[in-house]
Amino acid sequence: MSNQISSEMAVKIYGIKNCNTMKKTFTLFDTMEEGYEFNDYKKQKPDQALLESFIDKLGLDTVVNRRGTTYRKLDDETKLALDNEDTAIPILQEKSSMIKRPILVFEDGSMQAGFDEDLIRSKY
Repeated sequence: MSNQISSEMAVKIYGIKNCNTMKKTFTLFDTMEEGYEFNDYKKQKPDQALLESFIDKLGLDTVVNRRGTTYRKLDDETKLALDNEDTAIPILQEKSSMIKRPILVFEDGSMQAGFDEDLIRSKY
């Protein structure tokens, strides 16, 4: 996945634009008047390297959203495949709505999965 790098470093937000949790995230950043770079999985699927970086920092269980309808619709064999990084990554690339939202990559390289207003505010 090629990321657009702006001249100013800004937090990178990964997710799907029309998700309610994503909307709360955008609103928070706009309220704080902090810049961000949004990477929409629907416009550009996440590549293996990006997903590996998420999993390395956050853990596979955190990255895979097991609460959503996409996960619930999967057959048992596919659900089991999501327990192993090697088999999970291709599934997450194909069904990117199963990736926890949002995933934020802060300027210091730290990451956060999900919306946590206090944690976001603590970075600024």
